Amino acid sequence: MIRAVLFDLGDTLMCPTGAWTPVIERADRAAVDVLCKNGLDLDCDHFHEEFTARLHRYYAERDSQQIETSTTAVLQELLAEKGHADVPPALVRAALDARYRISQSNWQLVDDALATLDALREQGCRMGIVSNAGDNKDVFQLVEKFSIEPYFDFVLTSAACGWRKPHPRIFELALTHLGSPPSETAMVGDKLEADIAGANQAGIFSIWARRYAKIANEIEIKPNAQIESLNDIVAVIKDIC
Repeated sequence: MIRAVLFDLGDTLMCPTGAWTPVIERADRAAVDVLCKNGLDLDCDHFHEEFTARLHRYYAERDSQQIETSTTAVLQELLAEKGHADVPPALVRAALDARYRISQSNWQLVDDALATLDALREQGCRMGIVSNAGDNKDVFQLVEKFSIEPYFDFVLTSAACGWRKPHPRIFELALTHLGSPPSETAMVGDKLEADIAGANQAGIFSIWARRYAKIANEIEIKPNAQIESLNDIVAVIKDIC
């Protein structure tokens, strides 16, 4: 019997409203603008390109190692290489806040999210969010933006715990937060290699949310169930029970 449900956030509970490339360019420019306006001696016309490139390198490394540092650490490291090792943390945070204000505007809650969460809560399911993300504050702001925090017992990010899905440790922490054994827990997510593989390894019932999933290559990872819409989760869990 499933008594608890873990959700991924991006491309599962929320989806983008438009293409990411122009949004990320504006977001990275906004971060650099804050730094330049506060007197840092940078190539203000091109530093955003270096920041974007460094982030892409970081994304590749973290996915292969399943270890999360943070976007903050990436920016601080790049600034130190440019001779700015002593930038106040508050200024780095202000730059990233400007970045995430823009990226957050490109997310919207999926249309059946609230109805699904209501139905699961009515069934007595405990719920949590487990999100791979380089910035903990960004995730909490998105959860607050969509007014979904009351549905969840906790929100766990890789930026906060240091481990990325599918690493077993982040799932162990999630189960501890829920107080639920793997056999009574489901994980809902769009990424086979992260959400589904991690849940399978942890003995958690895996539900692949296909609607916004992106599959570059054929991946031999099999979910226990797959859904096209979030509201299908309710029927899947009822069938298990």
